Amino acid sequence: MSDRRPRAARRRSPEPQPAASPGPAAAPEGPSVVQATLYRDGRRVASPATLAETYRQLREHPDGMAWIGLHRPTEQELHSLAAEFDLHELAVEDALEAHQRPKLERYGDTLFVVLRAARYLDAQEEVDFGELHVFVGPDFLITVRHGAAPDLSAVRRRMEENPALLSLGPEAVLYAILDAVVDGYAPVVAGVQNDVDEIETEVFGGDPAVSRRIYELSREMVEFQRATRPLVGMLHALMAGFAKYGTDEELQRYLRDVADHVTHTSERVDGFRQALTEILTVNATLVTQQQNAEMRALAEAGFEQNEEIKKISSWAAILFAPTLVGTIYGMNFDNMPELHWAGGYPFAVVLMALVCTSLYVVFKKKDWL
Repeated sequence: MSDRRPRAARRRSPEPQPAASPGPAAAPEGPSVVQATLYRDGRRVASPATLAETYRQLREHPDGMAWIGLHRPTEQELHSLAAEFDLHELAVEDALEAHQRPKLERYGDTLFVVLRAARYLDAQEEVDFGELHVFVGPDFLITVRHGAAPDLSAVRRRMEENPALLSLGPEAVLYAILDAVVDGYAPVVAGVQNDVDEIETEVFGGDPAVSRRIYELSREMVEFQRATRPLVGMLHALMAGFAKYGTDEELQRYLRDVADHVTHTSERVDGFRQALTEILTVNATLVTQQQNAEMRALAEAGFEQNEEIKKISSWAAILFAPTLVGTIYGMNFDNMPELHWAGGYPFAVVLMALVCTSLYVVFKKKDWL
């Protein structure tokens, strides 16, 4: 991790530097400064109210460590910190803009870490992502939080309750933050698992709104993958530097445990995304089958209707023939020669019977009757 050189060999001289105090270090304070605390040998020695006071007290205690927490800081505040702790301008720019991918960068003796925290919102049944930027130096740790997660106050309480661990320096705090971020993934994994189970039930239950829910959860899993996958490589990079930076044995065990947890979480997230892809495929298949069944039912209904129309039309045609003959001979015009024919009635009856029988035979052969 950070270079654990003797305190006298640090970048900043422990002697007071009056010219530095009224300069950029005296930036205006705002509500973005969550808490600034000084520690010595793992115990809190001061809680300055301003950044300028924090700088002054850290100079007065060259063997101490400053832990500064900020939430959506202003540009002036970050530039004040950059001037005091010699932060790289690229890292400061990333911390200001946010929306960064998880990464690990080293600028001299300062480590810059970007983390993506997550929390599960039960009421909305969705995953909320936050962003955390951490600057780790020989005698300071600065956290810049964008979003509600993670709750670093819990990390601070945990570390203060374990002075032996806190006395190991800023890298111990970094590991505790990493652990908090990774532990925060567990409730998210549980919530997503419950959502996946519900979605499976809704898919086979024929819920028409399930496709939108699958799509939204799939997008959240893409974001979750972007948060967890790079973190696996980052932790392995930190472990690779154990020997080079003389990392304490306890911290080594600490980080290996965090790496195991994040690897497990990353695998679960990959599994969720694969499961959602398969569920979406199954849902599309079921929707297609349902549409085919509806079309088949409509076709069958149309066929039955056509059959009925055929029968009605056939009987209408059969009944129309005698009606036509009877109508013609029922007009009783004087100039109709058949009216006074003795065989006219039998002929008309036979003609109607013959036409009806012929039509019946024709329609029967066409399977209309």
